[in-house]
Amino acid sequence: MKNALQLDPRDNIAVALTDLEAGDTATLQDESITLTEAVPAKHKFAMRDFAIGDIAMQYGVTVGKVTQTVLKGGRLTTDNLTHLADQFTSSASSSANQDWQAPDISDWQSRSFDGYHRSDGSVGTSNHWLVIPLVFCENRNIEVMREAFEKALGYTRAENYQSYTQKLVDLHLDGADRDTLLNTEIGENADNPPDLIFPNIDGIQFLTHGLGCGGTRHDAQTLCGLLAGYITHPNVAGATVLSLGCQHAQVEILQDEIKLRTANLDKPLLVFEQQQWPSEQAMLTAAMRETFVGLVEANQITRQPAPLSKLTLGVECGGSDGFSGISANPLIGQVSDLLVALGGSSILAEFPELCGVEQNLLDRCTSEKAAQRFAQLMSAYAARAEASGSGFDQNPSPGNIRDGLTTDAIKSAGAAKKGGTSPVVDVLDYPEHVTQPGLNLLCTPGGDVESTTAMAGAHANMMVFSTGLGTPTGNPICPVIKISTNSSLAQRMADIIDFDAGPIIDGRNTIPALAQKLLDLIIEIASGRAQSKAQQLGQKDFLPWKRDVSL
Repeated sequence: MKNALQLDPRDNIAVALTDLEAGDTATLQDESITLTEAVPAKHKFAMRDFAIGDIAMQYGVTVGKVTQTVLKGGRLTTDNLTHLADQFTSSASSSANQDWQAPDISDWQSRSFDGYHRSDGSVGTSNHWLVIPLVFCENRNIEVMREAFEKALGYTRAENYQSYTQKLVDLHLDGADRDTLLNTEIGENADNPPDLIFPNIDGIQFLTHGLGCGGTRHDAQTLCGLLAGYITHPNVAGATVLSLGCQHAQVEILQDEIKLRTANLDKPLLVFEQQQWPSEQAMLTAAMRETFVGLVEANQITRQPAPLSKLTLGVECGGSDGFSGISANPLIGQVSDLLVALGGSSILAEFPELCGVEQNLLDRCTSEKAAQRFAQLMSAYAARAEASGSGFDQNPSPGNIRDGLTTDAIKSAGAAKKGGTSPVVDVLDYPEHVTQPGLNLLCTPGGDVESTTAMAGAHANMMVFSTGLGTPTGNPICPVIKISTNSSLAQRMADIIDFDAGPIIDGRNTIPALAQKLLDLIIEIASGRAQSKAQQLGQKDFLPWKRDVSL
């Protein structure tokens, strides 16, 4: 196994693949370097002597500026390296996309997945009913409906913890002391899984949020656009909407946003406005009756074979580390390229984590219109962040930095690998949705849940999510597959990791070979024959983006 790696011939910094000590020899492709200090795995070291002001390169792009002298073989940290990224133009290269080499898809052209076919031609990988508020004032009523429906319909997943709590209560009432309580284990859940009343409905999803009024009218419009994206999503069979009545996010705005996504919505949309009802109970009982009837009807649809071109893959990274851009992200990029070559779609989001690789993406745009829109969105986002006293340079989290992502440019160069190499066919602003097959760029923050929430709103019907540190993130309507960048994480947090990309680091396997296995897993989960760990845990994260706040 190699102990270090130079990612691009233009790079002047390398990454340690294992923990290296001062005096160790790092063997790269063309040279060997003696380390002048210890460099932990995932971290970077200098391939030459650096003076103050020198530019550090990784992935073939600028990733930082040196602030202190660093000798060849020395470790690069936040003490001696600061964020710096390459500039970009507002247009694509004239030779963009002329030489894209699509991957071999001969093994996949006859493959299909079993999904839920909708009248607009889209295909769902799951079948959900939504219960959502137009304004935070209705959150309590959403929770009342959740308590009434979930257990009765067989969707409750917390019985084991409820039994454990009851065990602790019983011990306390029997006079158990502190040590007994602290040493009481949860044990196995002896209860059988609840029977689903509606076996063809994967879940009734109750979404709550803190928006809809009190913000700007633009906030309300954007929220309605996001909710419209969920309602019209191929993984959704119907929706129940609770409105107060006087808020900024009006029912009419939601209906207009739905029409922008589908001219003739033919799935059930049940709207209840509380200020039009004589009592809360009257509204809720009517909402429950009509929702139940809608569930009965939605349960009639069954899975049928569909081509892989009907998959729209959202790609995400979170809890990233210094191996993300070497293992899991390029692996995801390879799968993205396979789906694009098959006629499917892919969504690359997290714009603060594309800082420094803008020109590469601009050069991959298939139209000048898309290129100009990407440049405008990136520039506007960066300007808003700076106006608020922040900036893309503040994007890496303490965990990112601790595990080798010293600057945002390093993080971004690795994060962009999730988009593979295929042409960029469209650039979307939040909360727009995908209308063209191929690779789409979607403006979102880098925060995991805001980004995955947005990609589901953009009609991703599957998501793959790389992580080097571990995160349980899931989505209420879209299956999320978690991929570890290293095998240690896959073993340590096996309850949340679906797929291990660690063999890429230690040489046990290759990106093309693992891409075949990952696409197989995507097909199994898209067909409902398997569940992701996030689905098994009931992880249903939903967080609308309040514009101008998040990186």
